[in-house]
Amino acid sequence: MTVNTSEVSPVPSLFSPVSLGKIELANRIVMAPLTRVRSGPAGIPGDLMVEYYRQRASTGMIITEGTYPDHASQGYVGEPGIATDEQAAGWQRVFEAVHAEGGRIVLQIMHAGRGTHPDINGGRRILAPSAIAINNKTFTEKGEQPYPVPEAMTTAEIRTAVEDFAAAARRAIDAGADGVEIHGANGYLLQEFLSPAANQRTDGYGGSPHNRARFVVEVATAVAQAVGAERVGLRISPEVDLGDVFETDRDDVLATYGTLLDQVRPLGLAYLSVLHTEPGGDLVQELRRRFDGKLIVNNGPFGGQTTREQALQQIEAGHADAVAVGRALIANPDLVARWQGGHPENEPRPELFYGPDAEGYTDYPFLEAA
Repeated sequence: MTVNTSEVSPVPSLFSPVSLGKIELANRIVMAPLTRVRSGPAGIPGDLMVEYYRQRASTGMIITEGTYPDHASQGYVGEPGIATDEQAAGWQRVFEAVHAEGGRIVLQIMHAGRGTHPDINGGRRILAPSAIAINNKTFTEKGEQPYPVPEAMTTAEIRTAVEDFAAAARRAIDAGADGVEIHGANGYLLQEFLSPAANQRTDGYGGSPHNRARFVVEVATAVAQAVGAERVGLRISPEVDLGDVFETDRDDVLATYGTLLDQVRPLGLAYLSVLHTEPGGDLVQELRRRFDGKLIVNNGPFGGQTTREQALQQIEAGHADAVAVGRALIANPDLVARWQGGHPENEPRPELFYGPDAEGYTDYPFLEAA
């Protein structure tokens, strides 16, 4: 029997294109969202950030650092915002620079929840699902300080937060972003609602897995309605216990994230991004099945810096449609070319990850021209 090889779909490679909703990627290397705190006190992206993202435009898609949707939700000194027209204008310059190099970029919307301090967010109130503080310290304008006990959000404040996410998404798309990513991970507000340790409410937003997922479903629905689901991604980090979210019961994790993804599946979001120690493991792959859409995986800081071999293996094994890469892209703005050609890589300088200037930010060398 003769096989028509033209009809056989080739196995995708790390360097083959892929579509995430309406976002067309030239390759499957995605720049992970990386906090770099270089937006100054006003949270407005400036020339330094424009250059930083422009340098990395050969990546299939850039996911920006977490960006606050309203001033009270700012989680870090120097974090950018998307809460004002001035901030949006700063991001517009970033988007234009990336597009001029042929790149794609989505803006990550991040509400820090209880993961902030009045000396970070301008003295505003700290809101969370429940009045439970993180047992740790954070860096503020006045140095390290303990996290304060947050105020439990009212249902009206929950509705306002949903509206703030949608408004931030519209502002980002209007400024030229290819899409937005909802940050439901890393112990910030959305994951605080998902976590039984951080969420001890007794109303419709607490208790059962279905109720704890409700807020995230409402945010995803509102953002999808605001800008189109095909331009919206959702990031989650089940079992990643950052910020005292403590998701330690696998059955509860599967019930909570499973019902979340069952409910957002009909929206038709562009992608799901999962941060987990075992991207190819049973949990992540079951959540992928429940989502029934494109998957980006990221093992974050847990397995060391993502290597070329690890990224290749995730795609070739069919564990994901794209791989989010962090530290390797901090140190190698031309990482795609380096990985395609098997070239040596620059080593990252972690002591400069959160510095105020170009050092350790835009000064990593590119490959020398042949």
